[in-house]
Amino acid sequence: MVDSSGLTQRISVSSVEGLDAELLAAYRNMLLSRRLDDREITLKQQSKAFFQISCAGHEAVQTAAGMLLRPGYDWVYPYYRDRALCLALGVRPLDMLLQAVGAGSDPFSGGRQMPTHWSSPELNIVSPSSATGTQFLQAVGCAHGSTLDEAANANDRQVTLVCGGEGSTSEGEFWEAINAACLSHLPVLFLIEDNGYAISVPVETQTPGGSISRLLTSFPGLMLAEVDGLDLVDSRKALDRAIRYCRSGAGPALVHAHVIRPYGHSHSDDETLYKAPDERQREAAKDPIQRLARELLRRNVTDEDGLEEIRLQVETEIGEALELALAAAPPLGGQNQKYLYSPSVDPTSANFLTEPQLAGDPRTMVDLINLCLRDELRASDRVVMFGEDIADCSREEALAVAPGKGGVFKATRGLQREFGSKRVFNAPIAEAAIVGRAQGMATRGLKPVVEIQFFDYIWPAMMQIRDELASLRWRSNNGFSAPLVIRAPIGGYLNGGSVYHSQSGESIFTHIPGLRVVFPSNARDANGLLRTAIRCDDPVLFLEHKKLYREIYNRSPYPGPDYMVPFGKAAKVKEGDDLTIVTYGALVHKAVTASAAIAQSEGASIEILDLRTLNPYDWEAIAESVKKTSRVIVAHEDTLSWGFGAEIAARIADELFDYLDAPVRRIGAEDTWVAYNPGLEKEILPQTEDIEAAIRKLLAW
Repeated sequence: MVDSSGLTQRISVSSVEGLDAELLAAYRNMLLSRRLDDREITLKQQSKAFFQISCAGHEAVQTAAGMLLRPGYDWVYPYYRDRALCLALGVRPLDMLLQAVGAGSDPFSGGRQMPTHWSSPELNIVSPSSATGTQFLQAVGCAHGSTLDEAANANDRQVTLVCGGEGSTSEGEFWEAINAACLSHLPVLFLIEDNGYAISVPVETQTPGGSISRLLTSFPGLMLAEVDGLDLVDSRKALDRAIRYCRSGAGPALVHAHVIRPYGHSHSDDETLYKAPDERQREAAKDPIQRLARELLRRNVTDEDGLEEIRLQVETEIGEALELALAAAPPLGGQNQKYLYSPSVDPTSANFLTEPQLAGDPRTMVDLINLCLRDELRASDRVVMFGEDIADCSREEALAVAPGKGGVFKATRGLQREFGSKRVFNAPIAEAAIVGRAQGMATRGLKPVVEIQFFDYIWPAMMQIRDELASLRWRSNNGFSAPLVIRAPIGGYLNGGSVYHSQSGESIFTHIPGLRVVFPSNARDANGLLRTAIRCDDPVLFLEHKKLYREIYNRSPYPGPDYMVPFGKAAKVKEGDDLTIVTYGALVHKAVTASAAIAQSEGASIEILDLRTLNPYDWEAIAESVKKTSRVIVAHEDTLSWGFGAEIAARIADELFDYLDAPVRRIGAEDTWVAYNPGLEKEILPQTEDIEAAIRKLLAW
């Protein structure tokens, strides 16, 4: 572990002690950051690096933060300008240059991420993405996790630092993060590095009144400090107060640091196109490195010769590191699928295949989902659950007398009462916040199982799911991961669900690498697949069809606390020889009903495969069945065009064409929204008679 004294140890000035030594070490760190910026710009100009984004002008406040935090104890969610912060925490210049040239030995991503995306599992610096503002919610989740997993003294809490520019505070995720942090009094420190520009958009166009800290004065429990981020000493004092506030358990803090951006947003951005010459000159005159150099001379900490010695040390260190970086080998080919999913836990394996130990009367799908959640909460104290309305009752005084809600479908009823409000709790109605917080918790070792109340409202969380959660393991080259479960009720056939309570759309999520997608059709599978989802080591989207929650035909006795169903293994619902139906969800039962009618009227035997999981899906079972029957229908509830069935149909046509005696048919909803009127809903969604008609047409081919 590297502590703040590491800054001083990088230079040998034995005659300097105390604050003066820290100032001298800080100067070296700031200069190292700036010269790395400059060297990377040269690499970009030489086509030896492929992207460059500047951290210049931010070095003082970042270095101050690095001096105060405890690497490997506190957690850090940086953004793409935090070079000086990461150097101060212990990241090596060589490693930064390895990422700049896209080397295979880049320790942050193995050549997968563009430069300035630094991370370290050992230092608790979490891999950032390029998305703006998404990190705030993950940091809140990480801080929340520290309150659930607190091993330190109550007055010495782990602090989670999250950094961003003033432009990122325009994102909704920032405000959701502030709201959640204040509600739960979390030890998270927001460091807003305000350089006045979001690429070319000035702060007065981004923020009313031009000051994010002024807008936040009404948030209860949020400590605010506004500081000259170009002044190392003042920045250190403000950050020290904020960190102490967070460690004490008083709540979150935000430090609004005014900095400059003397270079463009990135090497691709020409700031002379939108900044007046006199503004650029004023910024250059405020350079924090020159400012600290003058302070060191004023305090007689060193002289010009001493500063020059540090400059030479920095140039030597960078030169040696650059030589190694340029000689480093590029990433190996053929490794692009590596670390999309956990390399150590395979949920498709026989380890997740267990036999049911059936007990009791048949239970509905929602009952067995509830029992699985209860089992997993009992099995591991790392499991936590939250979402909209999922608790029995948020007010403890009412919990003693109220029956308890437990979700709009009662899937989580009784769990808060049994396991307590720290492990099962309600969250604000903010879907991005639910998923982002869960990711932060999962990254530090908890296992969140969260609920999006209706699939129709999952879209605010799409950025967190696609750009953050699903890519975390891959983009960090297995340095970080976030295994969690997102439960979402989905589907129609509700007689009144209408546009916003009847959508499907699962194919959009199967298109996301790194995300498992599960869609059971019956109670027993729901129980076993949910347990697999919780015990596997990947992020899982677990889709629960609302219409199937309480159907009589899909009930099952309780299969036991260790019953699991592996992912990627279809269930053969019905044997047949004349035609295959590949389906899942609510269409499974409709296919069974349709095939029974066909058997009676036509004498044909229909084979039905229930995929159960959509990513991965069981191609081997599909291929085996199609080779046997030579005719196939792919049926799903989602819209026909660009749906999940299109991929299955295309692959069958591509790889199994020689076995087909008829075209591949697809059945799906009309390409429109689901209507409120029951007659219109029936017309829009695929019905049993639609499947019957398709079977007859294909058998007659």
